Amino acid sequence: MITIDPITILLSVVIILFLATVFNNRKQDNCKNFPPGPTPLPIIGNMHIIDLSKPHNTFIELAKKYGSVFSVKLGLEKMVILCGYDTVKDALINHADAFSERPDSPIISKTSRGNGIIFAHGENWKVMRRFTLSTLRDYGMGKKSIENKINDECESLIQTFRSYKGKPFNNLTIINAAVANIIVSILLGHRFEYGDPNILRLMSLINENIRILGKPMVRLYNSYPSLIDWLPGSHRKVFENSNKMREFIIEKFIKQEKELDINDQRNLIESFLAKQQEGKEESTLYFHDNNLVGLVNNLFAAGMETTSTTLRWGLLLMMKYPEIQKKVQNEIESVIGSAQPQTENRKQMPYTDAVIHEIQRFGDIVPGNVPHATSQDVTFRGYFIPKDTVVLPVLSSVLRDKAYFEKAEEFYPEHFLDSEGHFKKIEAFIPFSLGKRSCAGENLAKTELFVFFTTLLQNFTFQAPPGAKLDLTPALGITNAPLPHEICAIPRS
Repeated sequence: MITIDPITILLSVVIILFLATVFNNRKQDNCKNFPPGPTPLPIIGNMHIIDLSKPHNTFIELAKKYGSVFSVKLGLEKMVILCGYDTVKDALINHADAFSERPDSPIISKTSRGNGIIFAHGENWKVMRRFTLSTLRDYGMGKKSIENKINDECESLIQTFRSYKGKPFNNLTIINAAVANIIVSILLGHRFEYGDPNILRLMSLINENIRILGKPMVRLYNSYPSLIDWLPGSHRKVFENSNKMREFIIEKFIKQEKELDINDQRNLIESFLAKQQEGKEESTLYFHDNNLVGLVNNLFAAGMETTSTTLRWGLLLMMKYPEIQKKVQNEIESVIGSAQPQTENRKQMPYTDAVIHEIQRFGDIVPGNVPHATSQDVTFRGYFIPKDTVVLPVLSSVLRDKAYFEKAEEFYPEHFLDSEGHFKKIEAFIPFSLGKRSCAGENLAKTELFVFFTTLLQNFTFQAPPGAKLDLTPALGITNAPLPHEICAIPRS
């Protein structure tokens, strides 16, 4: 039996990586007029200057030196970074087709396998997006029916908050479950109680993966998958959780819907299964169970995480700025009174609307954006970017663009108010991104945020527990969530 010294293996890996770096550098040096950037080192590229926990912060700083279009190298791969609203809009709107693809990052390829909607490619993505948008509308997005479901869910949320009788509690699981129930009602046609082990299991898997995906080890895996794959680390937990999520969705969401009456479709899953049975070529190519699992996973994770995180930022910021909270409550009393909030009230509530927009802007929920890739060679702002290049339009650089937001680093609702106190739209407000890959659930999220937020402030005044210090530093993760904290919900009546 032949044994190989571990040192020999390590040296071989280093040599291979070094040669790959040299080859890759020469290949990209031959690409004339590629966006500029910091000089990369062999093997590691620019990793030595990038904060792997919060890379968007490094990118915003680098933009000051290299401009709004530049490149960095993470390991062996060069990627193009876009900063500032004007540049991001130019790419995602004026060059929409060229920047409409998703990259095949190793960790995503291994977990999503190109299925679903968020990380899908080509025609598969187009078919899944068309189906998702039309079916979300069929089951209430943008209609009164979904607003009624949100109002019903608000009642459960209010009762749960009241049960704490003004004493401190952590609102993470409760708000996650309330928001998750809205997308669950579209996927399955019913809701879960907040203590139901099914919803708790789903939320636990999603929350853990979102936190882990922001860790440096996962970013290293994307740069050196062959080297890192056999090492212990958080990337293994992502794979484990993704497999558990897949098994859970099949068992709890899909198997129970297999008894289908195609003439009585009651939810999104049944509509997908009905497509499977149409017998068309599209049914075989795209409406298979792997795409269904991916779609349910994407909708559940995206439909829960970003909206619930925004609401949690909202309550934390209201505790931090009680004078702003009081102004919102005064407007609620003036316009709505004790009635159930409706989205039609928004037009008469400019201050509340401005506060919600500012919560989304300041919270900066998806700071790095979901990576894009070029679908073709493109010349953009004087630079040549080849097909299949990873492109990151940094949303944080847009939501804190000082050309559009006067006090970009502060929580300042007046960003969205004119001199007469009327609501003012700002085109650089794009928390759902822009273009062909913008969030499919944007309209649903806007409705949820307004109804949940106004209902909560109509019923409670939010205060910090005695002696607590309110920290607005985001937690580690691929999204910017508040650090763990407790709140006191003081009933207003």
